[in-house]
Amino acid sequence: MRVSTIRKLIAGLAAALLAAGASAQPPAAARVQSSAEALAQDAHDYAAARRLSEEEALRRIEAQEGSVGATDILRDRYRKRLAGLFIEHDPEYRIVVLLTGRKRVPAQTIFAGGSRVPVVFRTGAKATQAQVVAAIRSHQADIRAALDHPPSMGADPRTGELVVLVNHKDAERFGADELDSSFEELTGVPVRIRVMDGEGVDLGLEGGARVHGVVPETGSRQYCTTGFAVTDGTRTGVVTAAHCPDSLSYRDAQHGGDIVLTFVGQWGWSFQDVQLHVAGPDTEASPLFYDDADKKTVRTVSGARRRASTRVGDIVCRRGETSGYGCSEVELTDFAPPGDLCGGPCAPTWVMVKGGCRGGDSGGPVFIGTTALGIVKGGGSHSRSGKCDYWFYMSTDYLPEGWSLLTGPAPGLPQRLAERSTSLRAK
Repeated sequence: MRVSTIRKLIAGLAAALLAAGASAQPPAAARVQSSAEALAQDAHDYAAARRLSEEEALRRIEAQEGSVGATDILRDRYRKRLAGLFIEHDPEYRIVVLLTGRKRVPAQTIFAGGSRVPVVFRTGAKATQAQVVAAIRSHQADIRAALDHPPSMGADPRTGELVVLVNHKDAERFGADELDSSFEELTGVPVRIRVMDGEGVDLGLEGGARVHGVVPETGSRQYCTTGFAVTDGTRTGVVTAAHCPDSLSYRDAQHGGDIVLTFVGQWGWSFQDVQLHVAGPDTEASPLFYDDADKKTVRTVSGARRRASTRVGDIVCRRGETSGYGCSEVELTDFAPPGDLCGGPCAPTWVMVKGGCRGGDSGGPVFIGTTALGIVKGGGSHSRSGKCDYWFYMSTDYLPEGWSLLTGPAPGLPQRLAERSTSLRAK
């Protein structure tokens, strides 16, 4: 393929532009969004889901983004008692801190994103979040061995419990109440059994996608979505999910033909599901990624958010080649997916999100505004219909060692977010 053609390509569904040379310009059909436009688009999706006005949804999204530093301070301040910290959307938008013990803490206020955000404290939790996560790590093998279908599990910061998502067949055979009591005795922390009619799976096995490859063992063609552009300081490349084919080509639907990507490595166990590819010497990745279903707009990655700073109740968005663009609420941040999706048991380091997904979305970017959060791994269903109504992602914390996100300046960041406040005041 001619270099002049390569200059026009975007590498990946929701991922990086592959542009020849040092320049990182999107094709003529794609427009770079400002930070304000990116947040407004995400707020629009949130408003529709929650039946809010777009003005109120944008206010909340800006408050969410502006309050991250303050909630990091709260976590540190109350770490010895912290059972959970999460965003509550009803009856009002506020931050809730769940603590062990009975000693009460007065309500406070965070000034974030131009808004006053209430912070309320609830006490009486029986275990800290750290103790629940430690119980998962220590007793996951025993819990899996007690069931016919290895479950997913996570620490629920809203209740301070270890929630075990059990297949409905196991719940019917062993009894949900009996499992609850048995696992509480085993782990020494509060447990809640949640019966799941559906299964959890990886999302790389069907659907149209921007990158594709053939599995040598079966000869079948599989499709995935690319994530974000990365660099090791010398080379630039793009990441996708590790369970996608190793040999991938980028399909240029607009101009025809493929770009063969060079496989660098794969990390697909425990807490990671990521593989890395680089293009040839005439191509270079840039920090842009598609954010809409029709690939008409792109965003610049301005930075990343750590998993430790992500809160249950946060609104996050994802872009998959099959299902397109959508935003929804984080459900668990210390989540261990079911079965052996991580080359064996998964560590409780994944982030579970409400909302739909489809095959082919694996590897796609997870973000809010111009902040990168992670790449999609898989999804599951709460019902026997098989409809995917939750998905989970790997945080960008766990990119391959020596590689980091390729970032650029985010145009038009609202002043009220550029000056993010971390002040806390008693009500």
